[in-house]
Order: sequence, then C-alpha cells, then structure tokens
Amino acid sequence: MAKQPREQWSTRTGFLLAAIGSAVGLGNIWRFPAVAYENGGGAFLLPYLIALLTAGIPLLIMEYAIGRRYRTSPPAALRQMSRPAEVLGWWQVAISFVIATYYAVIIAWAIRYVGFSVDEAWGDDPEGFLFGDFLGAAEKPGFVSGYVPGVLWPLIAVWVVVLVILAFGIRRGIEKANKIFIPLLLVFFGALVIRALTLDGAARGLDAFFSPDWSELTNGSVWVAAYGQIFFSLSIGFGIMVTYASYLRRRADLTGSAMVAGFANSSFEILAGIGVFSALGFMAQANGVPVSEVATAGLGLAFVAFPTVISEMWLGGAFGVLFFVSLVIAGLSSLISIVQVVVSAVQDRTGMHRLPAVLGVGGAVAVVSILLFPTDEGVYLLDASDHFINQYGIALAGLVGVIWVAWVMRKLPELQRDADATSAILLGHWWRICLGVITPIVLGWMMVDSLRDEFDENYEGYSTGFLLGAGWSVAIGALVVGILLSLIPWRAATGGLIDLDMETAEEQAAHERKHRRGREES
Repeated sequence: MAKQPREQWSTRTGFLLAAIGSAVGLGNIWRFPAVAYENGGGAFLLPYLIALLTAGIPLLIMEYAIGRRYRTSPPAALRQMSRPAEVLGWWQVAISFVIATYYAVIIAWAIRYVGFSVDEAWGDDPEGFLFGDFLGAAEKPGFVSGYVPGVLWPLIAVWVVVLVILAFGIRRGIEKANKIFIPLLLVFFGALVIRALTLDGAARGLDAFFSPDWSELTNGSVWVAAYGQIFFSLSIGFGIMVTYASYLRRRADLTGSAMVAGFANSSFEILAGIGVFSALGFMAQANGVPVSEVATAGLGLAFVAFPTVISEMWLGGAFGVLFFVSLVIAGLSSLISIVQVVVSAVQDRTGMHRLPAVLGVGGAVAVVSILLFPTDEGVYLLDASDHFINQYGIALAGLVGVIWVAWVMRKLPELQRDADATSAILLGHWWRICLGVITPIVLGWMMVDSLRDEFDENYEGYSTGFLLGAGWSVAIGALVVGILLSLIPWRAATGGLIDLDMETAEEQAAHERKHRRGREES
C-alpha cells in the first residue's frame, strides 16, 4: 500500500470555520454565562480577557505550530519532537475517544427537544419530564437495566451524520459541513438573542449578568475560573487543534488564525451570555424571584430552565426550536472535530485509507456510545465521565503537554521561529513567557484546587464506588491506554517499520531552507 498524501484545507477560511466550529460547542452556551455570573459578572470579563491573551491564544498558536510543522496527528507529531512524548499524544486520543462517546448523546437529547418545543411536551414539570418521561433515569446510579428508545434512535442518527461527514474527508466533508454549520448557527442563535432581548425582564437579567463586582477580582478562584473557561472552551489540550493544523498549507498564517479563532469563540460566549440571561431575567420576573434563584448551568439550564422559559412566553415553541437547533449545530461541529482526532491518529498509525478508518474507528466510538448512554444509567455515567475526563484528562494532559514542550524539550523558540516565518503578527518574548511561566502555574493551581474539592466531598454526592467505576477509572484509563498504545512500534503504510524522526528531520530541514531563502530574497 502506498503512503497516502496528507489532505489539506482548500482555503484559510475553511480551516478557520472548522476551528471555530470545534471551539464553539455546548459549553459556550450553557457554561460560560453561569461561570461569568458566579465570578463577578461584568468584572469577570477582565480576567477572562487576560486569560484569553496569556493562555488561550498562546496555546492555540503552540498547537497550530506543532500540527503544521510535523503535519501529522498528535501521537506522531509529539513522537517526532521527543520519543517519550508519544505517550501524551495517545493520551489525548484516548481522551477524545471518551468525550465523543457521551458528547453525542447530548446532541441526541437536543434533537428530541426541538420536537418537544413545538407542543411543549414537558408540561408543567420540565425536570420531572427530563429525568422521568424522557430519560427514564434510575433513582440512583447502579447497573444498566434497560434502554431508552427515545434516546437511542436520535443517537444513532447523530452518529450516521458524523461518520458520513468524516468519510468525505477534510475538504469535502469537514470543511464543507462547517461552511454550512457556522453561518446557520449565527442565524439561529442571533435570532434567539434578538427574541430574548425583547422579553419582559430581559434588562433585569442583563443587569445581573453584566453588573460588575470588582471586589471579586481579588479572589484567586475567580482568576482560576477565567483560565479554566478559556482552556475548556477553545478545544485545546486534547489534540483537536494539532490535528486540524496538520492539514494546513506550509505558508498558513498561524498567529493571525489563532487570534481570529480565539476572539470569535469569546465573542460567541458573550453573545450566549446575553441571550441566556435575557431569558433568565424574563423567567425571574414572571415568577417574582431574584435572577440568582433561576441562574443555573449545564443540563439544568438547557433542559430544565429553558423549557420553563419556553412554557411561560408567547410563541415559546419558536424560541425553543431556535435554542435547541443551535445546540444541535454547535454540538455537531464540535463532535466532528473530536472524532477526527481519533481517526487521524489511526490513519497515521496504520496507513489506512480514510473510509475504512472512519468506519472502523469512528464506528467503534459510535458503538460504545450507543451501548452505554441511551440507558437508564446513561445520565449518571455521562455526568461522572464528563467531570473526571475534563478535570483530570483534558486539564492534566494540557498541563503535562505545555510543561513537556516548554521546559523538558525546550521547543518554544523553534516553534516560534516556525510560526513567525509565515505570520503577519510576530511573536515576542511574551509568547514564551505565557507558555513557559503563566500557563503552567495557572493550570497547576487549577489541578490542586480541583483535587482539594474532590477529596473534601464526593462529586454530586455520588457513592465512592460509582465514582471509582465511572469517574476515576475513566480518567486514569485514558492515561493507561495512552501508555500502552505508545509502546506499539509504528509501521509505515507499506507495512514496514518507519523511522519517523529521520523522515521529519529531512522535511524540517527542507522547510527551513526554503524559509531562509525567502527571507534573504526579501
């Protein structure tokens, strides 16, 4: 079998839309507004902006530079930087595998809620409808005892759509899909925000959201929350941006692209905050309670609070359709990028063509998702897996990754030269200081802070046995899988062993000679 040529994005716009589509996901809509509200309101925007400039965008640039320089998936790219670092690459792939399995089921819920919005099927008890009539959730976590057809069929549909898009490849699949998804998301969510702003009580909600509590700026946890939000919302730390950047052309502008993607993601989060808190202000006024009593996040916001808003407003069904279609679109664009990390790694590892890789690897992710999550225990498995893989998978892998690149391998100057060679905005000392000092310190503090809370009390009051089986074992298992996969010898597409370091060194030398000639001529 001949070695397959690397696919490429057809345009910079195509890459940017895909990167923005990956970053703009469910968390932008249901996590950021609550985090901002709980951490100083309008004052939170200051540490949030600082976190974007000192951690978010620098990390994006680093991952773009690694992906474009080595032009391969995270395991192969990191191995070419340092053989032991391959573990980190496979760890990121395993994390993406886990996230994809449960992320898809939330999209399936949103699909069903598009239909439920039309006739307000949840009645007078949205919470009881969600956990009882719809999810059929068990009273407490335990063994799976039954499947929920109302979740199973839309979940299968989600996976069919995702695998079909991935099967068409980078240009004809992912790029074209995001050229449709992102404009649609802006139209639907923009219409939702406009409608929310016209509701009675919207000003009350916005006042709660934007009113600054400047005293919170002296609270260290607020700054940790700002860096955490930036880190989790930009799709960094688990291989997506390295994978996407590996399909860039050699002359792509990395710094400019990172800034566009970073600010686009943050702009959408602020827009989401405006829409969400306008609706919550309406809900608070209608019920005669403070906004603090209705402000929530996550599943409670999307599938309990918003259905309540929909039931209380005129033409609420149309508002609900806009909201849940927005969730579906945002979720799909992110899910596609997550699964692509796994597909790309297996392609590079085995030399497989895209179609068998998508059907084999993507199909395996889909099977695990379908077996575990449309069940009476699915919501508990999702909650525990999401918490632990985020806190002790993504965040920890990100911390290890930046320390390894900046401190152990000392690759930042090399990556900076590579980025500067093709970028309109040159990186200065600030970039290396941010990644070498600020980001590791903040991520390290996040881990300490999170672990302290973890050992103070069990997450959500779940039993220790359940958390060990559905939480800690998932996070630790991803690392173990990464270690085991890194021990398997790499093989070329022809089936023989390949010296990736030698191949990459030759490509890099040729690339640097080309840049040097260009600078001398100019």
